[in-house]
Amino acid sequence: MTTTATPQHPGPHPGHASREHPSPGAALAVLPHVLRGALAWTDAHRARFALPDDVLEPHTQVNATLKPLGELAQLCSTVTAATAPGTPEHEVAGDLVTYAWQEVSQGRLLLELLRLEPFAAYPYEIYAAFAGHGLRHEGFEALARPLTATRAWAHTEQHANRQLGLVNSERRVGVLTHTDAGGVLARTWLGGLSEPWMFEGPSGYALTHTVFHLTDWGRMPDRVPEKIDGYLRTWLPAWADGCLESGQWDLTGELLAVAASLPGPAAGELLDVVWPVLADVQHPTGCVPETGVPVRDPEPDPYPFIDCYHSTLVTAFAAALSLRSLRQPVTQPGGTTPGRERHIP
Repeated sequence: MTTTATPQHPGPHPGHASREHPSPGAALAVLPHVLRGALAWTDAHRARFALPDDVLEPHTQVNATLKPLGELAQLCSTVTAATAPGTPEHEVAGDLVTYAWQEVSQGRLLLELLRLEPFAAYPYEIYAAFAGHGLRHEGFEALARPLTATRAWAHTEQHANRQLGLVNSERRVGVLTHTDAGGVLARTWLGGLSEPWMFEGPSGYALTHTVFHLTDWGRMPDRVPEKIDGYLRTWLPAWADGCLESGQWDLTGELLAVAASLPGPAAGELLDVVWPVLADVQHPTGCVPETGVPVRDPEPDPYPFIDCYHSTLVTAFAAALSLRSLRQPVTQPGGTTPGRERHIP
């Protein structure tokens, strides 16, 4: 198996001993601290997600402005949904979503962006992250409805996992989806049950996002078909181990989120093996680097913001889903799960 990078310096891998001899309950022992630490760092750095005054200008880099803010909204929205009201993590995550909503002027900025770029999908996808949290803008949706009914919208050329993301955004907004999700899923790397030894960085991220879009970012595990569930449970441990070996912390976090988004029993052994390693990588301030040898110095900002904001958000997202997965009862006498029916989207 190949991955996208190798550690910057030789040295022992974090948590190597715990990977050889995982303890039952090891994940639960570290997850609350990991989750709160990642959220605390994000909250302390919320100003770095602020949009510049020229955000609507053609020269503005979307990946350095709107993309981080949209990720803040999406992942913190899921943390809010996966945690109990009144807990610190629930309140902090909810406050960060509110902050992101204020940054887009309660949807008005996204409406202006949609007017400027009616051919682009990303304003709609960012809006859908807020809509999934119950934050909506009537004017945006009034303009989006005819745009999403065009032939151009239905035939936008994009990778299958990205198209699945658009389908999920349409579901969140509450409009008729432009295509069948099951047919799109079948065209993804994951939906094709690709040979597991062909896993590498790009296919890994395509795989994780296929699951996120399929399950509405972990909120609907039962959308995962049985064959894909079995495939993931079989191969996630090997893929996660390869990511740990090569210092791919961001992709490790996404794989943990996938493991916690599966229907049925929690993937307890995998979570117990991997979470203590990621907890060891996390800096005392709560941030997590995307790749490479972790910094041990106690400095307040050990990594550039652009190199750790996403992996820190992913860590919080994966930790919240993992805690939910490990804590919730999943079976009852007879082997069924209350309120769960497996179906193909």
